[in-house]
Amino acid sequence: MATIARGAAAGAGGPSVEGPRRSPIVRLRRGLAHRALPAFTALAVVYLLLPIFVMIAFGFNDPRGRFNITWQGFTLGNYATAFARRELTDALVNSVVVAVISTLIATSIGTLLALALVRTRFRGRGPLDLLIFLPIATPEIVLGASLLALFVSLDVGRDLVTIVIAHVMFNISYVVITMRARISGLDRAYEEAAMDLGADELTTFRTVTLPLILPGILAGALLAFALSVDDFVITLFTSGHTVTLPLWVYGASRIGVPPEVNVIGTLIFASAVLGVIAWTWLGRSSEPTTAAR
Repeated sequence: MATIARGAAAGAGGPSVEGPRRSPIVRLRRGLAHRALPAFTALAVVYLLLPIFVMIAFGFNDPRGRFNITWQGFTLGNYATAFARRELTDALVNSVVVAVISTLIATSIGTLLALALVRTRFRGRGPLDLLIFLPIATPEIVLGASLLALFVSLDVGRDLVTIVIAHVMFNISYVVITMRARISGLDRAYEEAAMDLGADELTTFRTVTLPLILPGILAGALLAFALSVDDFVITLFTSGHTVTLPLWVYGASRIGVPPEVNVIGTLIFASAVLGVIAWTWLGRSSEPTTAAR
């Protein structure tokens, strides 16, 4: 026993057993591996935001000629004269009118379609799913040419109305996809509880379902509005003599884009950021517990 105790004491006082030390090369590789993803993410964000920063910066440029492509000086006058050009203002108004009307129509139809596709089973549901994805998968040049052929065949004059029809057509698909993601994750227990307490279908939808899906509706509406304001190809085929903001900027690019275009782009971008902030706030405030209360 004494021998065993002395052996144990000697073992306890001896050197501890440690794993092999990491070599500097291994530590360097692991350090690079941990920093690679953040560095790649930062580069991707810079790549995405760099054109926006350039647009914002050149909104303060003071060009000496028609071309706003080189930095020549700082000025705030562009914001004071942003809406002084009548043709640019008219084009912006046309774009906003088309975007608002098409967004309201596409969001209403897309929300109802998404509810029908998620909540009900009916004959023809599969082909309807395919038809909803077709405008997204089809190139815009094909959609524009097809709509042009349709309006010409029906002898319909191309103006603001035909632009709205075209924008509603491709915006519905984006709204449906956005709303389906929201509705699919919706817990129906809250709706069932409301109906058990005596609420009818309309009251349940207005007081429970609508607050729960409101962030999805707002997200789909923001996406539809942005796509409508931005669209160029389909609008070019269906506009006739009506000029929207993308069409005007394309025409002005051949003789020199004024800095007011950058100012308007900055204002639109700021509005989009505020919309995203509002959507995030609504998403947090419309949690199931809040809707249930």
